[in-house]
Amino acid sequence: MTDHGLFEHGVSDHGTDTGVLIVGAGPTGLALALDLARHGVAALLVERGAQLFPGSRGKGLQPRTLEVLDDLGVLAEIRATAGHYPPSLRWKAGEPQGEHRMYDPTEPSEAEPYTETLMVPQWRTQQVLYRRLRELGGEVDFGRELVSLTQDARGVTAEFATGGPVRARYAVAADGGRSTVRRLLGIGMTGETVDPGPMLVADIRLTGLGREHWHVFPAEQGLLAICPLAGTEEFQLVAQFPEGTAVDLTLDGIRALVAERSHLTAEHVDGVRWASEFRPRAALADRFRSGRVLLAGDAAHVHSPAGAQGLNTSIQDAYNLGWKLAAVLTEKADDALLDSYEEERRANAAAMLELSTKVHRGEVRRGRATQQLGLGYRESSLAVDTRPALAEDALRAGDRAPDGRRGGIRLFDAFRGPHWTLLTVGVEGELPALDVPVVRIPPYEEYGTGVFLIRPDGYVGWAGTSAEGLVQYAARCGVAGSVTAVAG
Repeated sequence: MTDHGLFEHGVSDHGTDTGVLIVGAGPTGLALALDLARHGVAALLVERGAQLFPGSRGKGLQPRTLEVLDDLGVLAEIRATAGHYPPSLRWKAGEPQGEHRMYDPTEPSEAEPYTETLMVPQWRTQQVLYRRLRELGGEVDFGRELVSLTQDARGVTAEFATGGPVRARYAVAADGGRSTVRRLLGIGMTGETVDPGPMLVADIRLTGLGREHWHVFPAEQGLLAICPLAGTEEFQLVAQFPEGTAVDLTLDGIRALVAERSHLTAEHVDGVRWASEFRPRAALADRFRSGRVLLAGDAAHVHSPAGAQGLNTSIQDAYNLGWKLAAVLTEKADDALLDSYEEERRANAAAMLELSTKVHRGEVRRGRATQQLGLGYRESSLAVDTRPALAEDALRAGDRAPDGRRGGIRLFDAFRGPHWTLLTVGVEGELPALDVPVVRIPPYEEYGTGVFLIRPDGYVGWAGTSAEGLVQYAARCGVAGSVTAVAG
């Protein structure tokens, strides 16, 4: 393995050493820090603000993200306060005009146990991730504004407006769409304006509307939508404005907006807890990696809020990157493994940007495509399938590994945790000695038959009719050793 200069524990002449410096404690940074903590990898998570982001902005959790949160050990807490997306109710001249469902329902199945998009305010998702991170011994260093970032062959040095410098082997930009890290690296973003007019999003206290609907008020000046936030007494307000409008984020400004575009009066708005202005755009970073610095979340891709793809794509960036960083930092895999992060996630983000833009423009309904269960990495260099003449609809290397119950085993339970899993389906015989749990189940139609090596992020890495060639693949990904457990 190539020597990239491991640091000794403690303090160097460059400041505090850590394996990974994560800049930005939003959903991406928190999920990544949490995943690294599960792997026993030291990470320093810094946040410019004095506290976690306070708004509800990314409030939709897609089914694939629920599977990720299940693996991270926080799904039960998320579901305890999550809610269903209510039907939207359109109003005109103070009269309800009819309702419709925003999402096409999909029935859960053995292979896909979570198929409903859940509503959870972003601030709550972050709180849950943060609590889990702290349980694992992690923390957020608040009030650390990054001002300088340099790198060399051995690591990265970060300077902050306050506090001493930090020296890390790798750094991850999880600091949002206006990423300081991305700017310091000189990485551009290519994209388009989805809507030329500004938009307002705010968390408000409101009377006069029921909590059973997402209330929509079409208006000449632009749409006003008021949605009850599950698990809270607040509503999320979203409003569109003509291009060039100066948006008023104050309580008085939001009261006037509600009175102007709905049958409610200004007095129905009791308070504003958080408000922000933005312009919907879709943009993709030209690169997701620059040497020892990697971009994730909104620092790498900026979405329209339509379709609830941004936060979900961001958490899955972290989930993809975590196990790879851990393998490299524990010297199980070469630094080249990190190249697969951009290879896999940039293409994935590009597809989600196209989808969210089409949803914003009304060209695509929310449904199967927005659930992200069908996304995968078939074209990745880490996807190796040696089985001949597969059927068109067959599970392939690079696909999401389905759930299921066979031989007294629930597969998601077997996969849960920061490890690879060697799965045999209807196949007997000896297996190579890999340092991973081994699970044997009878034939299962979702997999067919064969030998499957399941990645820590729940995708099929390698597949074959037998284990021939598996050892070479496993070594490239940092898997070696002897079998530690057998089930089934």
